[in-house]
Amino acid sequence: MNLTPFLGKPRLYPCLLFVAFITFTTIFSGHNLIYILRQQFDHTQQEVEQPKQQHPRSEKEKDVTLPFSGGEIGGGCNIFEGRWVFEKESRPLYDEGECPYIQPQLTCQAYGRPDKEYQQRRWQPHSCSLPSFNATSMWERLRGKRMMFVGDSLNRNQFASLICLLHSVIPESAKSMQTVNSIIVFRAEEYNATIEFYWAPFLVESNADNAVVHRIQDRIVRIGSIKKHAQHWKGVDILVFNTYLWWLTGFKMKILRGSFKDKKLDIIEMETEEAYHMALKKMVKWVEKNVDPQKSRVFFVTMSPSHSTSMDWGGEAGGNCYNQTTPIEDPRYWGSSSSKSMMVVIGKVLSNTKVPITLLNITQLSEYRKDAHSSIYKKQWNPLTPQQLANPVTYADCIHWCLPGLPDTWNELLYTKLLFP
Repeated sequence: MNLTPFLGKPRLYPCLLFVAFITFTTIFSGHNLIYILRQQFDHTQQEVEQPKQQHPRSEKEKDVTLPFSGGEIGGGCNIFEGRWVFEKESRPLYDEGECPYIQPQLTCQAYGRPDKEYQQRRWQPHSCSLPSFNATSMWERLRGKRMMFVGDSLNRNQFASLICLLHSVIPESAKSMQTVNSIIVFRAEEYNATIEFYWAPFLVESNADNAVVHRIQDRIVRIGSIKKHAQHWKGVDILVFNTYLWWLTGFKMKILRGSFKDKKLDIIEMETEEAYHMALKKMVKWVEKNVDPQKSRVFFVTMSPSHSTSMDWGGEAGGNCYNQTTPIEDPRYWGSSSSKSMMVVIGKVLSNTKVPITLLNITQLSEYRKDAHSSIYKKQWNPLTPQQLANPVTYADCIHWCLPGLPDTWNELLYTKLLFP
């Protein structure tokens, strides 16, 4: 079902939008969803009370004690709702030059970014504070275990951030990083633990499954097949999934019926939201069949936003994340409309699963951070030619994030949810 028309015409479909909203808020309780409704209903001044309930769980799930947990943050604090504060003394959490595991497209200082304020923002929830990230404590929880990030380059962005947060407490002789095809593995010998990244931008099989060579313009997804990738996920103790960016083709999704080995591919087109729904359902079914909730944890990271149109936040026409050095301070800001319908799909699919899947809701807190992208400060554009310097906005990467930076906060949230689910 394509939700975009409904979201785009709230006056014509108020009931359907309200149903979508209720489904959505069921799983994202405490999120600033009131502001989404304000945007959809022409910024009406009507106040809507935010829901307090947690997303429903099945009877089987209610008796499950999540592993690797250490208690609860008091007062029912929603760690995903808050504000960014400038904190020069304690940020960043590591130095860019001291972490050799950052991809060149994320080392912004090395490629000429002149400011550092983007490294010095700390996320402050409204009702509590995040526990201080402790690398040794994290490794103790990972002792003898495998942790794997599964998804696209934004999940790899978060994976690299976590390695940077953790590697310094491991002696050089007792740590290693290895890449084999679609898998990157960081190993800490003394803890007998690994943190891994597995490239699967759609989670299900696609023609973009090669970790190096991607078919950007002509994306084809084989919705029914997840076994090709999932065989590498079995036995992992902590799984962190994401998938979003690659679904945004601007057109209907191309869906393969049959095999990529067929001489003539049988392809149909499907609305993006419908295809996304089917892929997430496939992931959930695999988790329910293959993950023991008494031994393993599963996370799903929501959408990492881009900042490609400065008019979205009241900036000048023709601008984007280039030369942005401060966050968006309007708490009502939600970003582009494309993320709304996809968030509704996530809410529908993950609101009631047989195995607990913890949502890492990074979307709105990341929406504020127009200042934190790689922009032009990456190896790909270094040095810029005179022609590129004349129009740097055209070459700005407003999708990925500098390290140190925003993804470190994502991992602080992940750390918090591991300790206090």
